[in-house]
Amino acid sequence: MKRVSLTQYLVEEQRLNNSIPAELRLLIEVVARACKTISHAVGKGALGEVLGSAESENIQGEVQKKLDILSNEILLEANEWGGHLAAMASEEMESIHPIPNRYPKGEYMLLFDPLDGSSNIDVNVTIGTIFSVIKAPDGMAMPTEKDFMQAGDLQVAAGYALYGPQTMLVLTTGNGVNCFTLDREMGSWVLTQKNMQIPAETQEFAINASNSRHWYPPVTRYVDEMLAGKTGPLGKDFNMRWIASMVTDVHRILNRGGIFMYPADAREPDKPGKLRLMYEANPMAMIVEQAGGMATDGHQRILAIQPQKLHQRVAVFLGSKNEVARVTAYHQVGVP
Repeated sequence: MKRVSLTQYLVEEQRLNNSIPAELRLLIEVVARACKTISHAVGKGALGEVLGSAESENIQGEVQKKLDILSNEILLEANEWGGHLAAMASEEMESIHPIPNRYPKGEYMLLFDPLDGSSNIDVNVTIGTIFSVIKAPDGMAMPTEKDFMQAGDLQVAAGYALYGPQTMLVLTTGNGVNCFTLDREMGSWVLTQKNMQIPAETQEFAINASNSRHWYPPVTRYVDEMLAGKTGPLGKDFNMRWIASMVTDVHRILNRGGIFMYPADAREPDKPGKLRLMYEANPMAMIVEQAGGMATDGHQRILAIQPQKLHQRVAVFLGSKNEVARVTAYHQVGVP
């Protein structure tokens, strides 16, 4: 079978659908190259002295791991000089990162979570990088946070890299979802799955059940119905899977179906959720919808939410369409 590289795929996709201009192709290739570097650092682990805490906190108030900081620096440095970007934003940084004046400015803006699932770094569980690409507004001079306030529907590309037994890159540019596997010997990304599709029906769910006492009634009702099994209202047995690494849970759902839930809860009623809209929810929602799935905050499509601030949080329900629709309906009608 003829092997198709990431570059060949991007070039052919442009010819077929006119959806990947040269500047966007080069940007995706640079991000993919940075993910290879992160994969190498993750793979060395303790041998590279990159495990453990950095004894600092990010803007979210979360303790940073050494690999969080390293991965953030790798992505910034890789993407500064290429001339494809006007600015970047990261979950690990308080504000945006304009491209330095010594480099040419491009027409795109990049958002990323440099290392998702970092609580799993030190125990050798699969983690990943999530990224989103949007266009800079027409006529933008010096980029500001306001320029990043674009609904997820305006993303031109989204993807994630998965650092596990194999290193993978899952990508959408608006014409389906494809998966590339890193050939470590050759150093190239090879197309290994085309047009990934999430089954509409599922019998698997992913949620942190230790928070069940804090859930709001719609989530409690839905999970209780799943746990009731064949004799319950849903009429089938469900399995629970929870890895505490969003990229890994979503990758499983892309391959065999399921629903991933990170709801808001009563611990902090003023917060609409924990996951970040622009670094995690939007890119994952684009991927899931492009694969035939559904992604909501319990009330509306995630991709329709108009961001109000850079580090905005949101509840997330995504995956197999029929189950996401069910739990979303419970939120919309209200559950006593």
